Amino acid sequence: MSDSEMSAPVKVYVYDLSKGLAGQLSLQLTGKQIDGVWHTSVVAFEKEIFYGPGICETEPGRSHHGSPLRIIDMGDTSIDEQTFVEYLGQIKEYYTADKVNFNCNSFTNDCLGFLTGGSLPSYIKDLPSDFLSTPFGAALRPTIDAMFKGRASTGVLTPPPDISTTTDSPNPALASSLLQTVASGATSNSSGAPSSSRSYLPTPAPTSPPTPVQSNSLTAPVHIATNPSSFHNVLHAHRAVIAFFTSATCGPCRMIEPVFEDLARSKSRANDVAFVKIDLSVGMSNAVGGEYGVRVTPTFILFLDGNKTHEMKGVNAPELRTQVDLLLYQAFPPHPHTTLSLPAIEAIPLNAILFSQVPNLDTVLAKVTGFIDAAPSWSGSTTKEATKQTLVNNIIPYLKVRGSSSPPNISFEPWKDATTSLVANLSAGELFPVADMWRVALLEPAVCGWSATKLGPESPILVLLSKAEGAPRSYTLTLLRMISNAFSNKVIARELLLSSRSSITALVVAALLHDDATVRLAAASLAFNMVAHLQRLRVEKVRGNVEGDDVGENEDWDVEITSALLEVIEREKANEEIVHRLTASLALLIRLSPSIEQLTSLLEVLQAQKILKDKLERGGCGEAGVVKMEARKLIEEVAEKLCR
Repeated sequence: MSDSEMSAPVKVYVYDLSKGLAGQLSLQLTGKQIDGVWHTSVVAFEKEIFYGPGICETEPGRSHHGSPLRIIDMGDTSIDEQTFVEYLGQIKEYYTADKVNFNCNSFTNDCLGFLTGGSLPSYIKDLPSDFLSTPFGAALRPTIDAMFKGRASTGVLTPPPDISTTTDSPNPALASSLLQTVASGATSNSSGAPSSSRSYLPTPAPTSPPTPVQSNSLTAPVHIATNPSSFHNVLHAHRAVIAFFTSATCGPCRMIEPVFEDLARSKSRANDVAFVKIDLSVGMSNAVGGEYGVRVTPTFILFLDGNKTHEMKGVNAPELRTQVDLLLYQAFPPHPHTTLSLPAIEAIPLNAILFSQVPNLDTVLAKVTGFIDAAPSWSGSTTKEATKQTLVNNIIPYLKVRGSSSPPNISFEPWKDATTSLVANLSAGELFPVADMWRVALLEPAVCGWSATKLGPESPILVLLSKAEGAPRSYTLTLLRMISNAFSNKVIARELLLSSRSSITALVVAALLHDDATVRLAAASLAFNMVAHLQRLRVEKVRGNVEGDDVGENEDWDVEITSALLEVIEREKANEEIVHRLTASLALLIRLSPSIEQLTSLLEVLQAQKILKDKLERGGCGEAGVVKMEARKLIEEVAEKLCR
């Protein structure tokens, strides 16, 4: 039998229990972006298997969760179906109905580790850490716990309580709506398709006395590992790992577990710090224990960069807390620049630079419709006439009333379809009024909220960005301003830097060298918005907040942008505002960069200190050099303290 005949494909189905509401409301409710309340299942051997009221099976896509939001291909498994069923039988005593709660992803992750050696993406695995790092998440913890307590005995969620009078909620009405949607998504078939879910294995009653069940809930962000592959994936994905080896019959384990879970709630950091529970009585967990010589429980083993650094046995809460703090200090020592006094840099406002002037929208409409009518041919998802109707009846009327107390409640999907067709059929020189409409639209929170849910080719911003190369001045200028406005939204800014950083960087670097000062100023503004977003995340990371864990650091990018900024600062001899914005960008980029050693050497080689100080001398920028006192202080501080 060939390898292809022996292997079977493995996929992960991802569902958002909030039906998109988390992505739209989380920033307002929690202060950080949480794109979904994720539920996952593993699909193998033509079955969809998930952790619900016990271990459940259904035909793929036929569970009560409806159709998956996305499907992740995890490759093939060489394990046969019978072996997988035997593994599920081994772990069924752990994944019992009484432990069904808000986070069902540990089961999926365990199965992936067993089948393929892979694991769920960190944005799914680390959702509890992301959510509980916010004050709102901590405030809602009792409410969420109450929702899920009833499910163990009844199989359904307890309806979310009325939190309209909860003082901890920044917006009780939105919070209630989000919780109601999650409860509905977790228990009902929103698609209307019949559910064929059934118990995959006979699930026994919980062991007595049970291991505390909090560790698989939203309110205790603890990873679960029942096989070596699952555990090794956690080690590979996180810089610091604290492993708790326990067993269901261990009384001392139950005494120390609340301390472990409290540490997990307060210290977990997505992609950086993970707390893992390994129950030696479950599945293949004894193989994990054997690998590290664990013979008694409770045992705690601490890892740094995959290497064991410390082991402790027994119940000693103060020692456990001390060892965790020491591990985190070793993993994340303070940045050297945090000890410097940098008043001018710290005074830089991190708000995005916006281009808020509204053009004559009737004139903009006339230009676009004229270009549409003149197009010799037309292709795409919308016809010429449908595209014009979207402009006339939807986009332009909305933009004319933007900023009003009661903007119209409309769908933005036609905007996306019309933009895609316009980009497919018009040249870059004809698209600048389209980009200008989006520039104005992105000043509106509702448009930003919708745009934040559109990724890749679904994003009008990226569709317009695809026409940047070789574009004429009018389109380049408008595109720079449009993307600058997009950075006012944290979610869009994050997505642009994670998915399209190289394309935006190419646009910015080319525009910074443009002959037109207006284009250079717009490029300097976008460069500032990019590094200001990174600076906000880096500050949060230094403070130990989970929001800073999604920075998406890239050492090569830091070097490229630093070199480009210095080159343009040196070349700029006329426009003081461009020098000011670029110096501010350089300061924010260098200040908390994790690549500080490389950047320090680069700054010395490029003679950064001299380039900056020359801007203060006669002829360095204008006849008298930089004149504005705020800019002079900033240049002096960056030159003397960050470029020495």
